[in-house]
Amino acid sequence: MSADSHLILVGHDGSSFADDALTWALDLARRSGASVKVLRSWTMATAPRPDTWERGYVPPLSDFGDAVRKALEADTAAIRARYDDVAVELDAPHGSAANSLIEASSGANLLVVGPRGLGGFKGLVLGSVSEQCVRHSQCPVVVVRGEIDVAGTERQMHLDSTFED
Repeated sequence: MSADSHLILVGHDGSSFADDALTWALDLARRSGASVKVLRSWTMATAPRPDTWERGYVPPLSDFGDAVRKALEADTAAIRARYDDVAVELDAPHGSAANSLIEASSGANLLVVGPRGLGGFKGLVLGSVSEQCVRHSQCPVVVVRGEIDVAGTERQMHLDSTFED
């Protein structure tokens, strides 16, 4: 990548929110000529079991990283295929999601994330990783909300019905 090219960094954890963020980023990259780096970080607790795993044998960390990258390739293949004219790099660093994205943001022009991912706090409007990225990223951050209302319908106020005669 040349010094005058632009890089959009996207966090992708396999959720539909991450798919929305990736689609948004690829659309922007297509229009602006930027390249895209899709990042999925992992820990031993979150990595899929590598092909080399056997009972009684723990494969090296690189095998877990390869398994994460393989899952990232599969999870994003359909979306990436619609934007085959955009340069896309996939990365699967070992570490926490927020820290990995914040560290990688130093080399990006823009960081794009979904409002929340696969974590256990379904009622959150903004997930912990997204919030950490907004607070600590070394580049501008866009949180793509997408079609799904993360707050849920029970938190929406329908003003039309409130002000009816």
